[in-house]
Amino acid sequence: MLHHIEIYVSNLESTTEFWNWFLTRLDYQVYQKWDKGISWKDKSTYIVFVQAEEKYLDIPYHRCRVGLNHLAFCAKSRKQVDDITMELKKKGIKILYSDRHPFAGGENHYALYFEDPDRIKVELVAPKEE
Repeated sequence: MLHHIEIYVSNLESTTEFWNWFLTRLDYQVYQKWDKGISWKDKSTYIVFVQAEEKYLDIPYHRCRVGLNHLAFCAKSRKQVDDITMELKKKGIKILYSDRHPFAGGENHYALYFEDPDRIKVELVAPKEE
């Protein structure tokens, strides 16, 4: 089981606004908060976002470089994937692979793909239907 993941971000304020909206819909709760960071927790796993120092902001994040490609979260249902998709569209947040949504991951993989303010790819996966 994953204990936690920590990600440095370019703008903590916009990151906090974006991730709070998304993570609270997945039942995460704010866990820790300080002047340079914030975390949300669900059960025993938590995710931390920390403001990167100015001297490290010259090269922006890109998921195709060495390092993190994306974060994938479990949805409760296909309906939750659909509801969050609609909310993202209302917020003007681009749905990745929209021409293949919600089956961009394959015909048996019902998921949503989008990006956070630093362009970190986020995936929300519905449970398999039985």
